[in-house]
Parts: sequence; structure tokens; C-alpha cells
Amino acid sequence: MKLNVKAFALTGAILWALSMFILTWWLIMMGAEVENPTVIGKYYYVGYSISPVGSVIGALYGFVDAGIGCLVFALLYNALVGKKQ
Repeated sequence: MKLNVKAFALTGAILWALSMFILTWWLIMMGAEVENPTVIGKYYYVGYSISPVGSVIGALYGFVDAGIGCLVFALLYNALVGKKQ
């Protein structure tokens, strides 16, 4: 069974974007300091911070990042499944 590449990439992108948004707001609620770098901030270092604006930027980064990652995964999966059948 092959994956629907567009649906898989879009689903992964939406889930990761929501996760980034919620995680940033969770850090804000827990009182994380903006000056302290987080693991997320090391990967999404341009524009991302623990702030309301940073949560939107992180969600955008997450959407693009996971969308590309899931797209590549689905294409590789379909290529490997196609050879097996």
C-alpha cells in the first residue's frame, strides 16, 4: 500500500506546527526566560524566541520543516514499496 504523499506531508506539517506553537506557549506559561536558549532555539535560531511572536515563527518553521521531512519520507517509502511489489 502506497502513501498519499501530499496528504502525509500536509498532515505531518500541521501536526508539527501545532506542536511547536503549543510547546512555545507551554514554555511561556512555565516561566522560561527568553535569554536562555532552548533546544528548539538552536535549530530554529533565526527569529524564534520564547514569546508569543516566537510561537508563530516556530509554527511556521515547524510547518516547513516537517512538511519537507514528511514529503521525503513518503516519497522514499513509496519508492521502496513499489520495488517490493
